[in-house]
Amino acid sequence: MPRTRPPFPTTSGLWGKPTVINNVETMANVALIMQKGPAEFTENGTNDSKGTKTFSLVGQVNNTGLIEVTLGKTLKEVIYDIGGGIKNQKSFKAVQIGGPSGGCLPVEFLDTPIDYDSLIMAGAIMGSGGMVVMDEDTCMVDVARYFLEFVQKESCGKCVPCRLGTKQMLEILNDITEGRGKISDKDLLLQLAYTVKDASFCGLGQTAPNPILTALKFFSDEYQAHIKEKTCPALNCKKLISYVISSDRCTGCMLCLKSCPIHAITGDKKEKHTIDQSKCIRCGTCFESCQKYNAIERTSPPEKTIIKN
Repeated sequence: MPRTRPPFPTTSGLWGKPTVINNVETMANVALIMQKGPAEFTENGTNDSKGTKTFSLVGQVNNTGLIEVTLGKTLKEVIYDIGGGIKNQKSFKAVQIGGPSGGCLPVEFLDTPIDYDSLIMAGAIMGSGGMVVMDEDTCMVDVARYFLEFVQKESCGKCVPCRLGTKQMLEILNDITEGRGKISDKDLLLQLAYTVKDASFCGLGQTAPNPILTALKFFSDEYQAHIKEKTCPALNCKKLISYVISSDRCTGCMLCLKSCPIHAITGDKKEKHTIDQSKCIRCGTCFESCQKYNAIERTSPPEKTIIKN
């Protein structure tokens, strides 16, 4: 359980002794500065952000891994020069930078330099150095839900805004991605996000709403589609999609039928198969098994409820 400070670790930390608490990256930089001097370290970076930064570059890029870049490089340089561009020649959609509490930045921010001030101005943070690249098939509502779920589990529970606020925001996002979203949910999410951001005790709660705030700001239309039309434009949210077998491409190979865990697919060998939508659990197993023939399509549910303002 966290305790109030002072004393700070530098005064009384481990075993009551003065303690330095820093990550490995900082220690490595200190070693370099001690060996070669501050002048060489400050040759890299910008006026206000000196040195380099390590990032975990993952997601829908051709080259993933741990990278070290000079501060001041743009997101585009990292994603396209170092990362090798987007997988399968798809379109870039967003990059989530700063770890689970980082913000999601769309294509218009690709020329943003990677430094502390520029990222904060854009709505993200440098954070732990996570950089998750997303393509056109990514659902930004589900992305916000995914990262908030992680942060909510990490909450120590000491302060009410973080303990209960993140839980309530996660419940709302679960409702939206599962087709139970209400028109008032967007405003409520914003209200909760700013409350948690302003009233939480520590950095975890103060930055937890970042994925939600940036997703609501830059991808508001996706929230609208989930809430009003009960559809997922990226065809990602299980409850808001259907799997349909194309009569033109189905060869009756029976791969999908054999892979279906709940026997929702029927059809004889070398004849067109069908999926019983009332049984289908949207697991996507049939879709994966039919990659060779590409006969199964993901689509919006045939019957969807349109909610008017």
